[in-house]
Amino acid sequence: MGLIAGPVPSRVTAEVKVGLLGLVDEAVTAGWPLQAACGVVGVDRVRLWRWRRRLARGGGLADGRPGPEEAPHRILPWEWDEIVALFDEWGHIDGSHRKLAHRGSRLERVFVSESTVLRVLSDEDLMLPQQRRRRGPVGPRRPWPDWVQYRPCQVWGHDFTAFRRAGRDALAVLDLVSRKWITTMVVPAERGESVHVQAIYTRALETEELLGEAEQRTVAPNADEQLPILLTVSDNGPQMVSGTTREFMALHSLAMHLGRPGVPTDQAHIESLFSHVKGEWPHLLEIRDPAELAAELAQVQVEYNTVRLHAGIGYVTPDDEHEGRGEAIRKARREGLRAARAARIVYRRTNTHNRT
Repeated sequence: MGLIAGPVPSRVTAEVKVGLLGLVDEAVTAGWPLQAACGVVGVDRVRLWRWRRRLARGGGLADGRPGPEEAPHRILPWEWDEIVALFDEWGHIDGSHRKLAHRGSRLERVFVSESTVLRVLSDEDLMLPQQRRRRGPVGPRRPWPDWVQYRPCQVWGHDFTAFRRAGRDALAVLDLVSRKWITTMVVPAERGESVHVQAIYTRALETEELLGEAEQRTVAPNADEQLPILLTVSDNGPQMVSGTTREFMALHSLAMHLGRPGVPTDQAHIESLFSHVKGEWPHLLEIRDPAELAAELAQVQVEYNTVRLHAGIGYVTPDDEHEGRGEAIRKARREGLRAARAARIVYRRTNTHNRT
């Protein structure tokens, strides 16, 4: 039977169990007490009785799979179907399994982890767009000033990007904390000037209701101890470092923070804005009419701020984060995940007859 001297191991094959039962039966038939026979072959008497009971009931002696037939917290069939439905409805917008998981909880349709969404989509042979691998920052970067608080309307970034078919450049202002795309301006290609930077910041300050405070400071300049309204982050483009831009920023109490030349990762958030916009709305690159480009950018800006889930702020929309709703949405997802897991466990424990 392949056994050695000593107690029988905790797991043996069905053939070994049949052989042990035969040895004990022969010993008992020869006049041995059952307990003594069990002691000689090294098997507990209670264990032997269990084997006999399984045979009497018509069951086999082969060991079953340990643990439950399926995990009690395994997702339910309707949750599986909801994940597939989310892929059909939002896959082309969200583009990743992580965003789909947060989209499901945001819509209160299904509360599952990101890895569960990935596994379901893999089992269903559903493919999402591949995300580009981003390179990390190169070398040390100059930190933001100590007075900056990590909250909306404290750090803004701005930069140009080219739309060559339309013969235009777009200048955008982004809140680097909430990731809200505040405003955009379309200008002739390679003709961006300091006046455009001043105009777009005036528009952005007005949009965020900060223009009144900025204009008041131009009339009554800051005292040395008064903090700037916010910090502006950009690269070292000529429009950014010109004297007129610096004068405008100083008059409106806007501090400047310039990245290192040749290191775009110093202002990675504003760079990634245009990367995502062109990657997720590629039709913008095919537009030739400047007026149509400006109109489409305005529409994309609304969708970017209010529909698209942003990975950098915990898979909420920039508008949610900017208006202070982001933490409540993230908390609701965490609580929903816990409640969904508990519900699955209760369902599995009370519906054991439905196991497959």
